[in-house]
Amino acid sequence: MLFGLDGVEIGLIIVFLCLFAGILSGFPVAFSIGGSAVISFAIIAALDSSGLLIHQAIDTNSAQYAELLAQGVPRDAVSIFRYPELPRIEEPVFVGGVEDALRKTISGFPLRMNERVLAGQSIETLLAVLMFVLMGITLERSKIADDLLQTMARVFGPLPGGLAVSVVVVGAFLAASTGIVGATVVTMGLLSLPTMLRNNYSPQLATGVIAASGTLGQIIPPSIVIVLLGTLAGDLYSAAQEERAQLVGCSDALTYLGEPAVVSVGTLFQAALLPGIMLAFLYGLYAFSYALFNPSKAPAVEMGAANSEVITRNEALGWFVAAPVGLIGGVLLMGQVGLIGNQVIIVDSFTDAGQTASLRTNVSPQCQEAMIDLHGQEAWDQAVAETAAIVAAGGVQQSRELTLEERVAARAELVQNAAPIGDGIAIGFLLLALMLTTARGVRPTADAMPLIIGGAGVALALLFDVLFIGPLTSPGATVLVMALPLALTLYGCWHATQMLGQNELLRVVFPPLVLIVAVLGSILGGITNPTPAAALGAGGAIMLAAYRKLHDQNRSGKIIIMSTFAIIIMILVGVNFDLRINQENVSVENGLAFMVAYGAYLFAIFGILYACWTLFAGRVLTPVVRETAKVTSMVFTILIGSQLLNLVVISFGGEHYIQQFLRSFDSEFTVFLIVMLVLFILGFVLDFLEIIYIVIPIVGPVIYGGTMDPKWVTIMIAVNLQTSFLTPPFGFALFYLRGVAPKEVTTGHIYQGVIPFVLIQVFGLGLLALFPEIVTIVPNLIGN
Repeated sequence: MLFGLDGVEIGLIIVFLCLFAGILSGFPVAFSIGGSAVISFAIIAALDSSGLLIHQAIDTNSAQYAELLAQGVPRDAVSIFRYPELPRIEEPVFVGGVEDALRKTISGFPLRMNERVLAGQSIETLLAVLMFVLMGITLERSKIADDLLQTMARVFGPLPGGLAVSVVVVGAFLAASTGIVGATVVTMGLLSLPTMLRNNYSPQLATGVIAASGTLGQIIPPSIVIVLLGTLAGDLYSAAQEERAQLVGCSDALTYLGEPAVVSVGTLFQAALLPGIMLAFLYGLYAFSYALFNPSKAPAVEMGAANSEVITRNEALGWFVAAPVGLIGGVLLMGQVGLIGNQVIIVDSFTDAGQTASLRTNVSPQCQEAMIDLHGQEAWDQAVAETAAIVAAGGVQQSRELTLEERVAARAELVQNAAPIGDGIAIGFLLLALMLTTARGVRPTADAMPLIIGGAGVALALLFDVLFIGPLTSPGATVLVMALPLALTLYGCWHATQMLGQNELLRVVFPPLVLIVAVLGSILGGITNPTPAAALGAGGAIMLAAYRKLHDQNRSGKIIIMSTFAIIIMILVGVNFDLRINQENVSVENGLAFMVAYGAYLFAIFGILYACWTLFAGRVLTPVVRETAKVTSMVFTILIGSQLLNLVVISFGGEHYIQQFLRSFDSEFTVFLIVMLVLFILGFVLDFLEIIYIVIPIVGPVIYGGTMDPKWVTIMIAVNLQTSFLTPPFGFALFYLRGVAPKEVTTGHIYQGVIPFVLIQVFGLGLLALFPEIVTIVPNLIGN
């Protein structure tokens, strides 16, 4: 044994040193990983061939080993860490020889590429990385962050520590729109740090709040970290739970767990929402509290009003609080009493299948014992009773086709029970009414007649819905009936838009906010998966950046606005009309609706192409595409190199050795703490990409193979990586900020400034550990 260490341990040390040296060499990290894999394999192969690497393996032919197996101990649970007294034999780390290990590594590499990079379910999710990067870089290059910082400084500046709070708000906003930590830290460092220092802010607070707020992009969705973690977590959790089920004698994970062993990126986005908001709130609370106790180091600053007109307190409370609460509360109350509700009268052609038992009970005694340990005796007894009741009733009721009479009766019942006002019309006109009341609050002295006309249109729409529209009314007839109320409402909303445009806060915040809501809403609401949502975000970011560019050039942005409305029209028509024109009988109104939707689609495409041309002519699109290609290429190259490095670690048993060590602990929470500590330390020297693709695949089968919720595990890892990204002396966010900070701000200032925020991160991790519901409540409420 070399240096008294096991051969596998020396192999792991060699891999780590080669990887560390490659990263420090200055060679591009994306290529250093693959190179370190080749070099480390060559060194280990040379040492193994010379007989210097000896692995102390358990003697599987010994009587003690056979006795353990006879006692029911699973073969995979036997390790030198849990049973150090077992007899051992010496063998090389490459049991089948160097040639066999090389052959397996080379042949396994294309298979890994096919599974993780070129094909499989994960490739579609990885495409979201490309479009989220494009979205973030486009928004960052379009100077939208500049406007946000200036506007938020005017809003929060008059408060104690207001500039620091505004940085937190903008950091959270940029995290939800870009998700790129380096770009966010650099942007806010260039724009807000000089302003804060000029207004006598403490350099420690200024640099700390900028660095911390910039790292929110790692946790607030759409986070690239969560996208990449999610693609791995889904595969690791599914495979680990299948292995866990088979170890306890069950046929599959669905039988053992009672639910599918699935975790998706969309679910992780839902899980990350509250932790991200919580951390942003804690940052802002610290900045505000610091200012209260140290007013000279974080003074209130008057940066100018965000509105061109003075608004009294009563007007603000009336139009910004009372009116929205009244409108929303009125709609909710009407929904409770049955005036607003569903008017869908679609009847299924088949009946529902009968309910199955909560757990499968036709299992082996060994599996039954394991399921009782997992779910409890009460849950098992309930499942047994449910199964007995189903058997007594003749088995699970199968779905059958409804007769014509049954379908007619079911449709008549839906028509009879339909609400007088459809929920779609109610929600749509509620949003338009909120626009009218907000506009009145922004410009209380302006002519109110257009807004009154718009409000009359809203009331008329609800009245017409009650009198003339029912469940059997066709979409075409609904459009004709609603033409007059909609025209009146849109007339008022057109004037409301002009009023709202005079408020700087709304003008700056509203467009990117709508984009964020559209992207995250479609994911969190389960409407679509992250890839189409990312495409929507990328297209929206291009159009938003083009409108900003046209505004800077004093050119009209009407084409961009009209294209946006074309997309809205296309969605509304698609939701309300049947656009399947390849059927035998197509009604006139559906044919006209298809023509309208197709025309809106063509105009929307024209608008996107026009936006691309505007950005290209303005010399914005070229650097955006170049930077997107650079970042995306780096991500995928690291992914490819990490697969080769993982195969090298597997070739000499390193992965199995680490997993055996982790499984030797009785408490899975202890194992998780060890992994979190290792990830935290590795975060000092490795970027999140290397950690995700190199470390997580090794420890993932252990931490995802227990009873802990995979959503909670993944979010804890993401917050942990965010903490290491911020921790001195090696936090990457600190180097980003150091590169753009003025000379009077020292590295010591930055280190001192981020320490309170690191403690906040640790406190946040503690809260998530004590209250896992913070992570799981949103996915449980929304569902998939």
